[in-house]
Amino acid sequence: MAEISDEDRERVKLLQQITASKNEFKKLSLEQLQRLQELVEKKDYSHDKKAHKSKVKLLGKINVRIYELTEGKGIWG
Repeated sequence: MAEISDEDRERVKLLQQITASKNEFKKLSLEQLQRLQELVEKKDYSHDKKAHKSKVKLLGKINVRIYELTEGKGIWG
């Protein structure tokens, strides 16, 4: 059985936090969002088409949220 890395644990913890409630995603700090983005980008889901599609969608949401936090609400506000 494969070892679970600290990065995998951290990624899963952050993902569980944002899937617990719709509002939890907006509660993440800029640092948490950037870290989640980094961890999700590192993970290879190319073997699972559905998981890869979810990864791309999540990265898009993260990018929008990071933009909102750094540049203000913009057109999505």
